[in-house]
Amino acid sequence: MSHKILLTSKEVNIMLHRLACQLIENHNDFSNSVLIGIQPRGTFLAKRIKHILENEYQINNIQLGFLDITFFRDDFRRNTNPLEANKTQIDFLVENKKVVFIDDVLFTGRSINAALTAVQSFGRPSEVELLVLIDRRFSRHLPIQPDYRGRQVDAIQDEKVKVCWSEKDGEDSVYLI
Repeated sequence: MSHKILLTSKEVNIMLHRLACQLIENHNDFSNSVLIGIQPRGTFLAKRIKHILENEYQINNIQLGFLDITFFRDDFRRNTNPLEANKTQIDFLVENKKVVFIDDVLFTGRSINAALTAVQSFGRPSEVELLVLIDRRFSRHLPIQPDYRGRQVDAIQDEKVKVCWSEKDGEDSVYLI
């Protein structure tokens, strides 16, 4: 199986800072905004973005939650293997807040569709935005587009995009497999 490197650690770091700056432009001090990482892989990106906002741009009191969408997906009953759910960790309401969903790769749009349904348990947001590190733009099944993207990738259906995080995989990188 061949691996083509799409992003090195340095490039991932540059993109994370650019994405953080774009969020600041639209959300200022985040007093009316919340970040929600989509479980499981969006949590790494969400934590990194929050860390950059707090430590490098001195924006405090950013609300960060993690949303499990396993049982909200439209395909979860079709899987023959038992599903392993993650834990939703949101200790705030999203009522009338600007919500920024954060995920590593936007592929078909089905995960974000599930997240839109799942987040309603925590209130009705005034606005929902989407931040992704990788946008596989020609693979969409639903009309969902990111508001913030690190990189657009054109990959054929059989190819996979693998995002590696140092916390889990030992390195920050993105591969086309």
